[in-house]
Amino acid sequence: MRPQQLLPRLLLVVSAACLGLVGGLFLFGEPDFSYKRSNCKPIPASLLLCRGIEYPDMRLPNLLGHETLQEVLDQAGAWIPLVQKRCHPDTRKFLCSLFAPVCLADLDETIEPCHSLCEQVKNSCAPVMSAFGFPWPDMLDCSRFPQDNDLCIPLASSDHVPPTPREVPKVCDACKTKNEDDNEIVENLCKNDFALKIKVKEIAYINGDTKITPETKSKTIYKLNGVTERDLKKTVLWLRGGLQCTCDEMNDINAPYLVMGQRLAGELVITSVKRWQKGQRAFKRFSRSIRKLQC
Repeated sequence: MRPQQLLPRLLLVVSAACLGLVGGLFLFGEPDFSYKRSNCKPIPASLLLCRGIEYPDMRLPNLLGHETLQEVLDQAGAWIPLVQKRCHPDTRKFLCSLFAPVCLADLDETIEPCHSLCEQVKNSCAPVMSAFGFPWPDMLDCSRFPQDNDLCIPLASSDHVPPTPREVPKVCDACKTKNEDDNEIVENLCKNDFALKIKVKEIAYINGDTKITPETKSKTIYKLNGVTERDLKKTVLWLRGGLQCTCDEMNDINAPYLVMGQRLAGELVITSVKRWQKGQRAFKRFSRSIRKLQC
């Protein structure tokens, strides 16, 4: 799932006041906590990370040092993929307590997440991040947060909080599993402009889309139409609407992938992505179809 750059840059992508994970799936920042006099601002609907959170107003500067709503919006989107992984039911609550801390007009004190909330989310989500090759960031060191008290955001207790139905995240169309026979594979190849076997160098999120930068040395080209290999060296791939859907098919930054797509308005837009599993029947059929490809 490299030095900061963009989730680009989270996308989860993603001006980086944040330290990015290798590959850029999530953005992390490491600013000092800010204790400047804060202002209450309504949480904007465009802050998708905190959509549905229980409180209406957020404090700026926030606990990550962001001083403007635009900074918050630029960085928060990169964390949506982690929430979508559903590694802990309080992941959104924890992240929003940092990006959009609760703000009460008659309370000057900053309300931080409780130590226990941080620990529980870390214990559940750090292994997920580790699977993408990214460590739990220092900026989320749980020792920074106060032991449980009346002025910190607590862990939800299953003893008194009724379970709420979870909305199942939408799967990106390009990432849906399809069982195709040889004719369908050839048909899919023919209607697309490119077919590549790639490894992912970096994933980022821009304006709701997923930006995928392939590693140039690991790329195998099966089909190119309207784009040269030279162009491809500096070209990135796009998964439209990737911030609004999940792509579990692409869940390991170290794995190779077969991606197909079309050239639209000068950009390479992915229409199909499959994890490449050597020896798997579907990819043997794909190799056969490539050899006899006649569009």
